[in-house]
Amino acid sequence: MTQDPIVWHPSTITRQDRNRLNGHRSGILWLTGLSGAGKSTLAYELEKQLHGRGCRTYVLDGDNVRHGLNRNLGFSPEDRSENIRRVAEVAKLFVDAGFIAIVALISPVRLDRQAARALFQEGEFLEVYVKCPIEECERRDPKGLYKKARAGELKGFTGIDAPYEPPLKPEIVVESSRHSPADGAAQLIELLGRQYFLIPPH
Repeated sequence: MTQDPIVWHPSTITRQDRNRLNGHRSGILWLTGLSGAGKSTLAYELEKQLHGRGCRTYVLDGDNVRHGLNRNLGFSPEDRSENIRRVAEVAKLFVDAGFIAIVALISPVRLDRQAARALFQEGEFLEVYVKCPIEECERRDPKGLYKKARAGELKGFTGIDAPYEPPLKPEIVVESSRHSPADGAAQLIELLGRQYFLIPPH
């Protein structure tokens, strides 16, 4: 049996070093919810507000990562799990680099989200349930996907013929049908403050 040649090469610059340079702690906000719930809109509004505060951030949007990193994946349960696994691993690298990573993914299965959380240290992973009634998501239907799913043209669509498992104990619930993206982002910034993300590390 040959020895595995793959080893992890640690940097001489630690995450704490990067956090001190940035002036804030790094971590991840994982936005989950139905298609059309407003995850991406909220993620980019939050990024804008944090950027205005001098925070280093990056949004990993579900659609965007499928243009490159995950372009070879479909929408079977197995491919969706792999999509989430890859995004979580990339987010982990961003957190290690000192960023506040903002992930916007439907991520319908609790076990997949739990596996993503397990990659991070205690207190680094904040699950955000972007809650919106499916009727409102269908009314918005920004990509026309609900219409196609109802017509049988799109199979395995979350909320129609594939399940969505809401978080049981998210760090926060943002009701996007009741709050504007700016208000939702303000709620998340308040959460980041309570979790000491925005306090300069020692």
